[in-house]
Amino acid sequence: MMRSLWTAATGMGAQQLNMDVVSNNLANVNTTGFKKVRPDFEDLLYQTHRQPGATQANGQMIPTGVQVGLGVRTIATQKIFTQGDYQYTENQLDWAIEGDGFFRVLKDDEEVYTRAGAFKLDNNGVIVDSNGYVLQPEFAVPEGATAIVVSPSGQISVLDVNSQVIAEAQINTYKFINNAGLYAISKNLFRFTPASGDPIEGIPGTDDFGTIAQGYLEMSNVAVVDEMVNMIVAQRAYEANSKSIQTADQMLQIANNVKRS
Repeated sequence: MMRSLWTAATGMGAQQLNMDVVSNNLANVNTTGFKKVRPDFEDLLYQTHRQPGATQANGQMIPTGVQVGLGVRTIATQKIFTQGDYQYTENQLDWAIEGDGFFRVLKDDEEVYTRAGAFKLDNNGVIVDSNGYVLQPEFAVPEGATAIVVSPSGQISVLDVNSQVIAEAQINTYKFINNAGLYAISKNLFRFTPASGDPIEGIPGTDDFGTIAQGYLEMSNVAVVDEMVNMIVAQRAYEANSKSIQTADQMLQIANNVKRS
């Protein structure tokens, strides 16, 4: 059996996953705080017929050798944490992080992290995200509040009708040594892992932590044009691998039809 059949099959499988990743990126083009994903591929084991650098019987060294690859596989799907575009909303509970950092929320007694700053108030006046998960540290807006002001450094102040401060708190953000090592758990949330490192807490605007922009949301960092190009490349690569399988099949058919004269 020709090895090209199996080699091309691995290529088709890899490009199918590539299309899955591109489709997910495009599906989340308007998702607040979404970070696009890039698949990484690696070649498989090589079958070595002649070792590069080996010495022949006459003492001469083989300069390149003969190695035949056996295909490709997906080694990683990496989230790219570049900054997304900002959308001006004028909503005093919409916050965007300008630079590095994550908000921390409490999900089912577990601390998780997000770049999506579309916060709301629950029935007790507590600041929560769109799924009702409480922003950490927990902060409740008291009755009689007429405005909520958040400074770039994360200082939140609640004002009454006379513009007097009736409650305030400090909202810190969190960063990781390796953002790509975070575990995505859907709902715009991430869980830290040994690969990401432990969360590092800091005041926005200090020690390379990003600042907070009130009245803005960070949108997805997906570039539609780039993803459309990636889709075309994946489609053509898939077609090329399928053509390899067809060609190998035709060659096998020719071999099977060989007759003695």
